[in-house]
Amino acid sequence: MAHRLNTNKQFMIGNGLLAFAVLIVIAIFVYISMKAQRDKDGTNRYYTEVYTISLTKGFLNKSYSIYINDSLLVNQPIEEEPFMVEVKRFADQNALMIVDNETDALSTFNLSERGGKFSFIKDEDGIKQLAN
Repeated sequence: MAHRLNTNKQFMIGNGLLAFAVLIVIAIFVYISMKAQRDKDGTNRYYTEVYTISLTKGFLNKSYSIYINDSLLVNQPIEEEPFMVEVKRFADQNALMIVDNETDALSTFNLSERGGKFSFIKDEDGIKQLAN
């Protein structure tokens, strides 16, 4: 009896290999485009500017959390005034958030792209930024 060719099996194996090759090519292009996008965005930037955040008046013996963007800097009771924190700039645009841990009151402030010193006071109306 003659040996017959199993063309369906050969066709399916060929299609499977072709699909696997297409997936590999797609993965390579995605990797190259992500790498090129990251290099173009310049996410590896280094900033020399420094933010000095000073809690000047009204914060004593109360617990506060200080965030820049989504990074927690401080989460503790303020035991002395003025309470100062120095942070190096790490993004193009930064926002400072001060949270009163007792009442969950949130105060937000935009930070300058040039860095600098930012002083804050707390009174009955909330947290306010002092002009420097």
